[in-house]
Amino acid sequence: MTYGIKGKKIGEILEKNLTEAEFQWIRNNVDSILRTRETSKLYLLYSLLGSRIAIDPIDFDTNGLPEATYLLGQNINKRELSRLYLLIEALETDFEYFSAKVAKIIELADTTELITFLKYLVLLPQADYFKSTAVEALRTNITPVFEAISMRNPYPSAYFDDQQWNQMYLKAAFMQLDLAAIVDVDERSNADLARIISDYAHERWAASRQIDAMIWRPVSKFMNEVLLTDMKRLLDSNDPSENKAGALCCFYSEDDVALSMLSDKRPDIMKQIEQSNLDWNNLND
Repeated sequence: MTYGIKGKKIGEILEKNLTEAEFQWIRNNVDSILRTRETSKLYLLYSLLGSRIAIDPIDFDTNGLPEATYLLGQNINKRELSRLYLLIEALETDFEYFSAKVAKIIELADTTELITFLKYLVLLPQADYFKSTAVEALRTNITPVFEAISMRNPYPSAYFDDQQWNQMYLKAAFMQLDLAAIVDVDERSNADLARIISDYAHERWAASRQIDAMIWRPVSKFMNEVLLTDMKRLLDSNDPSENKAGALCCFYSEDDVALSMLSDKRPDIMKQIEQSNLDWNNLND
């Protein structure tokens, strides 16, 4: 899906959700910024929205708005939508001029402001321009900032290269975040990530530490001797989640050895998969 939403549409949603005075205050300030090109006003308004606009939930009609599912999934609030409105209006008006200014906003932003930017980055015009900010967020030790770019966010899938994607996936596992909330795991699976996951699992096993069974999802298409040994361990595990993860990896691998091992060791789970009663979405149910 191609993401993107027009500033005009956001303005219509805001107008229905804010008081008349709030909306006029935002509209007047945005118009002034677009007319005067005063960078200081842009920075100030992005910050002032934090004190002037509440974090109440947004109520909007999803008809004719393909991005509605994403906005609702992120639980967007009035303040976040107001900030998104400011950025999109500026970038739509003059991307060449405002793009560097928007990037500068994020350099100066506090944690909450940065989180808003990252969560809705994929909706900005020419969102790839801001990739360096998204990649930088992978290095943070602030969990909500990392979650903003990695969880339920299609931006990494659309714009990260394999190295960046793999770094994000492994860090999410290390931070014990919900790996099921990462978008397009199957589409972004790659051989290097499969190897990294196996290496990570071996380190955890050697230290007698637990591993989220969901971590194995990207390895299916890259079976080799090492991964087949890993699958055997998962299928023989006393942990039902590991049994299911190993079974799903083997089933979707299209590898004859893996499929034979699954059929021999866990025909019960194989049958669940075949009957569509088990997939990665209900692994931990």
